[in-house]
Amino acid sequence: MTSPAQNILIIGGGFSGMAAAIQLRKQGLAVEVAEIDPGWRSYGAGISLGGATLRAFKTLGILEQFMAQGSAADGVDLFLPHGQQIAVLPTPRLAGPEIPGGGAIMRPVLAKILADATIASGAKVRLGCTFTALRQHADGVEVTFTDGETRNYDLVIGADGLYSKVREAVLPEASQPQYTGQCVWRAVLPRPAEVERAMMWVGPKIKTGVNPVSRDQMYLFVTEDRADNVQIDPKQFASMLSELLAPFSAPLMQQCRAALNEDSQIVYRPLEQLLVWQPWHSGRVVLIGDTVHATTPHMASGACIGIEDAIVLAEELGSAASVEQALTQFEARRWERCRMVVENSGRLGEIEITGGDKAEHAQIMRDTHMALAAPI
Repeated sequence: MTSPAQNILIIGGGFSGMAAAIQLRKQGLAVEVAEIDPGWRSYGAGISLGGATLRAFKTLGILEQFMAQGSAADGVDLFLPHGQQIAVLPTPRLAGPEIPGGGAIMRPVLAKILADATIASGAKVRLGCTFTALRQHADGVEVTFTDGETRNYDLVIGADGLYSKVREAVLPEASQPQYTGQCVWRAVLPRPAEVERAMMWVGPKIKTGVNPVSRDQMYLFVTEDRADNVQIDPKQFASMLSELLAPFSAPLMQQCRAALNEDSQIVYRPLEQLLVWQPWHSGRVVLIGDTVHATTPHMASGACIGIEDAIVLAEELGSAASVEQALTQFEARRWERCRMVVENSGRLGEIEITGGDKAEHAQIMRDTHMALAAPI
């Protein structure tokens, strides 16, 4: 069936937007991506990825590039702060029998892989450009850009992130991002030989871990409870992160602590979440990814569900008789899965903050992993 939307604009060139461009171009549709950053940059350290994300990479056609430039392995090792191992979390091989069940990669590296695939798809990318007005009419959306140009599209996809301007324009009453009471620290460090897969040390109030992102690098992550969402001077990052690691006497954690200095690549981020109740579209403008379901990293699935949005939206546009039907069916397929990830991740954070039931924490992780293993 011919897609009811032949000419599509994607506002936002992040992971979800690029994935949408790649999948829609496979149908031969005219696709433009408007990205406000003239450098098309991606910030951050490493990103952990589960089997469902690797399965999505396979669908996009970028799994081979990820395997060459990132790191993949089976299982996650869990330890007490002094180093005693307490469990191994299994990670089912969802992307195929030959592909490990999880992995990690540097965010800028993954962004470059997706950007290269977006360009190779034939999508037109407009950098340093975004919209100033969206005017809907019977057959589409008239978009005015910051460069003064005005164009018409059959469909506009808002993929401009947590603080989406598209969401603000078309769903002004939608809920807003909420701070969760936790923050995460990340740092890129040399990878010791013994770090073969994700490893996590669980303390009474602080959780830390490492995950390989390439053959010679890993990223360190530390989750900290912090009642107030306050700015921190980057000059304090190294000393504050070092202090958080002090209670973890495990040799590898102390090795990480010793490696931190003022030149270390450290990222601090307060954790926010967002779940917008459906509908996620208004007329011929639809929202995907963090614009409607931004999650904390507790299930390592934020990028996953955003990329899955793109895949499902492309599938529905390829089979529906109308744009409205495609968007309604897209939302029906995505709601429960995305709600589960956002709410379950948020609940894990609540349990960690309050020192709640560890059995509930473990059960939520198991149930969520099992649900994510199901086809999208």
